[in-house]
Amino acid sequence: MLRSPITRVAAIAIVIIAVLSVLRFGPGRKTTQSPIHVGPSNNARRTVTVGYLPVTCHLTCPVTDYSSQTSTTGTRFDSERFTEFPPIADALKSRQLQATFMIVPLAMKLREQGVPVKICYLGHRDGSEIIVRKDDPAKSLRDEKGKTFAIPSPYSNQNLVIHKLMENQGMQPDDIKFIVMPPPDMPTALATKAIDGYFVGEPFPAVAELNGSGRVLYYAKDIWPRFISCALVVHEDLIKQHPDEVRDLVRGIAQSGAWAETHRLQAAALVAPYYRQDPKILKYVLTQPPDRVSYVGLTPTDAEMQQIEDMALKMKVLTKPVPISELMDRDFIPTDIQPADIQAPAQKS
Repeated sequence: MLRSPITRVAAIAIVIIAVLSVLRFGPGRKTTQSPIHVGPSNNARRTVTVGYLPVTCHLTCPVTDYSSQTSTTGTRFDSERFTEFPPIADALKSRQLQATFMIVPLAMKLREQGVPVKICYLGHRDGSEIIVRKDDPAKSLRDEKGKTFAIPSPYSNQNLVIHKLMENQGMQPDDIKFIVMPPPDMPTALATKAIDGYFVGEPFPAVAELNGSGRVLYYAKDIWPRFISCALVVHEDLIKQHPDEVRDLVRGIAQSGAWAETHRLQAAALVAPYYRQDPKILKYVLTQPPDRVSYVGLTPTDAEMQQIEDMALKMKVLTKPVPISELMDRDFIPTDIQPADIQAPAQKS
């Protein structure tokens, strides 16, 4: 399991997280479930399960019907919901998962540890926010000195970027206390004052906005334009043994993203059951403002990956460089990405 000293949490936060876990999963249940979405069988010869978290960075993952319906290999793509990243990393290591959406620095860390994974596509652009309590008068991160903030993982771009912002504002790394928390727990922790703020992917910033407990201090797009959090990470076993399936998957995700970019309300209605969120929250995320998150322009560049790696090395999240040429595989990205022909559920007024 990937752990860090940053995960030591204040006692009150531990109590709240434990209560939330019992409420959400029930006693004895694991943080992963059976695939909550099963693509149409179409006499499928094989099934590939793709992992995701209920964040809009992973919005194109639950739209696996399209990849299954248009598969050229008779493959059914199912999506499996997780609530935090360590179980996803463990599943990739043990080959229980061969494809998943994952925070980019964690993919780099796995590669550094010798796990043969490749980044094949991005999940999104932007779509993360720094949230503080609504009654917090702060105008900059400097005003949060001495406060406690939650992040989804030490191996997240949110962790790297917020520390870079602190540096840019003349702050020291320990001026803010950071704790690791599953994204679904962050809004409640903020509302109960277990934490003072958090930096995470949507829809959890929007949850705090809409329930009146939080406000946006910074949009990720204003800190780092075309911000990257997560990417589609594929095990090399799948790439080598079934490259056409990877091509089907990447094409389906790319075309689903192009569809979601121009069908935002329909996309919100479509993924709400997988996220277990009120569709109104997802509609808010995808429209307020419209450029809050984007699903086009998702071919990662070497320069972008190198920038992330350099920050991770500086913060000692990585202990040695990971050659970008070994990390990336863009061979499966279609040259002409047309919007998917997705039949979304009827929208409720």
